[in-house]
Amino acid sequence: MTILHLDHGREMRGGQWQVLRLLRGLRKRGHQPILLARSKGPLLENAQRENFRCDVIGPRSIRSMCGEVQLVHAHCASSHTMAATFASKPLIVSRRVVFPVAPGLLSYWKYSRPKRFAAISLAVEQQLKRAGIAAERITVIYDGVPLLSDRWRFNGPVVIPQFNDERKGNTLPLEAAREAGAPILRSSKLESDLEGASALLYVTDSEGLGSAALLAMSGGIPVIASNTGGLREVVQHGENGLLVANNVSAIAAAIRSLRVSEELTRNLSLKARRTVAERFSEDRMVEETLRLYGTVLNGS
Repeated sequence: MTILHLDHGREMRGGQWQVLRLLRGLRKRGHQPILLARSKGPLLENAQRENFRCDVIGPRSIRSMCGEVQLVHAHCASSHTMAATFASKPLIVSRRVVFPVAPGLLSYWKYSRPKRFAAISLAVEQQLKRAGIAAERITVIYDGVPLLSDRWRFNGPVVIPQFNDERKGNTLPLEAAREAGAPILRSSKLESDLEGASALLYVTDSEGLGSAALLAMSGGIPVIASNTGGLREVVQHGENGLLVANNVSAIAAAIRSLRVSEELTRNLSLKARRTVAERFSEDRMVEETLRLYGTVLNGS
């Protein structure tokens, strides 16, 4: 199967990592993924280094590549718009955000074009349904992450991801960690920075799922996360991590609770890794995406 993947993201964020992991999984299974991505962007550069067939995204390249593929898979909002306008093959769109679909005739036309939506969580699925998209056009496919080696260390630093997104807090988690008296590591290279961490602090006002939280959990790092959106589908409070309200006192209390009992925190660590292995593996994500492709190609 030859599938055209579209992503217009400027950064290498959770969605772009999912695209790259999907490309790897498809090639491993004998399929032929083609990527169109932003010129000089990190996703395109990563795909080029791994010898995937790829080019710069745009109207001409989309039209040209559609002659060679069976399906088009758009992975972000702007690539959804471009695919709806220029793609001539069946379209699947990944939806990663929980904010409402914009109203209006243009939005109605755009969201009528895909054959199927791949929602990354039940929370995202619900927003699509609220926009009037029929349930049979939506498939929930959770993100998949690699299972890392065990990286947790009791009383190690609290890792705080650095986000370039106003919906994801940058000052609140720092204030809370300082109030709790915990060492802090602000991370822009999450996978390597998780080594020896005691927890990941993931504070946001809006979240489709939280692939950074999944990556931490795969390495046995307990996650303290905002009680919102798809994070509730990843973190079971008191079982494999902690869910908190977005205020300094609640977050600081959660951090302190993980730093007073090594036995308790180790139990959360073990269950966090088990959660990823059972529900959020890369293989599961790839296999479920392939099933969705088959469904669309078979006209179901």
